[in-house]
Amino acid sequence: MSTPEPPFPFRQFIVKMHGRCNLACRYCYLYEGPDRGWRTRPAAASAAVLERTAGRIGEHARAHRATAVSLVLHGGEPLLAGADTLARFTGLVRARVPDACAVHATVQTNATLLDERRLAVLARHGIRVGISLDGGLPAHNALRTDRAGRPSWPAAARGARLIADRHPEAYAGILTVVDPTTDPVEVYESLLALRPPALDLLLPHGNWSAPPPGRDGTGTPYGDWLCAVFDRWWGAGRRETRVRLFEECVALLLGLPAATESLGLAPFDAVVVETDGSIEQVDSLKSCYEGAAETGLDVFRHSFDDALRHPGVVARQAGSAGLATSCRACPLLSVCGGGHYAHRYRAGHGFANPSVYCADLQRFIRHVAVRLAGAAPVPASREGGIP
Repeated sequence: MSTPEPPFPFRQFIVKMHGRCNLACRYCYLYEGPDRGWRTRPAAASAAVLERTAGRIGEHARAHRATAVSLVLHGGEPLLAGADTLARFTGLVRARVPDACAVHATVQTNATLLDERRLAVLARHGIRVGISLDGGLPAHNALRTDRAGRPSWPAAARGARLIADRHPEAYAGILTVVDPTTDPVEVYESLLALRPPALDLLLPHGNWSAPPPGRDGTGTPYGDWLCAVFDRWWGAGRRETRVRLFEECVALLLGLPAATESLGLAPFDAVVVETDGSIEQVDSLKSCYEGAAETGLDVFRHSFDDALRHPGVVARQAGSAGLATSCRACPLLSVCGGGHYAHRYRAGHGFANPSVYCADLQRFIRHVAVRLAGAAPVPASREGGIP
């Protein structure tokens, strides 16, 4: 599969509006992982940082004749910065990009701070709301507590239902990290009850040096979980909600273009601006080692074109050339794409390794291929290459 030669311009700008969180989720790779850079950064992005960032986004969009960019208002918990601040910054970005360039803005929140006033501000300024939840029942969110150890579920559920009821046009969807110890169909159906227009199912950030929970080298617990949810989604007879991972896997199997960080060989096009104005690679790299996401660049002294030339970004855009030899020889290459970049890391060997989820991804992709071909599901031990 051919991919554009690097550098491929950034199209997704993830801006850290607030660098702290009102929750203390016990598994958080950002605050509980090996990277402690957040401790020395300002809690919130200053007006100067936001003004300069908006200018840099506009500069990049003009230079590369972008017709659309994605603006992700992130944290921490971005609503700690205030809905009005999010709206002002989004307006700044829209004012700085060319007239022909659309800015698709989304705030990614834990939903506990959502109320009618904040939602009204976000909706009025065309900012969609993505919600992070472990599932649609209190029991699924036992590890998502506030700093006093109190459960976050009541406030999060209230926020999710509020946006579904009052501002469905601003509802971007729900992001859920896969937990193979949960009942997959129960989790999926519990999330449907919150009426999301889309779901993102993400594998926990782990790697060969710090394996994800339950990934002991035997079996395919994450692949099995995804297959069970896929069958429930596929067999519904109608599209109850979009599931990004499933739709993009199907598209890639059909030879269609798809853009996801977890599958495929499309050039990576996201960049992060931290609260102090530092330009970084995506946060998932912070699950690997201290400083893995750093570039040494910042919005005051450097452009996003400078970031495109950073060795880490070049490596992310290298396509199949940057993959392990075994990945390049794999018949699933064009669909799997080597899996998520951060999941390939092994201390002392870098990122030129198969994903720590390699077996799970093979299980899932082959299962989807069988269903797509119209065949009945077959046991994992009998699933072969892509039909």
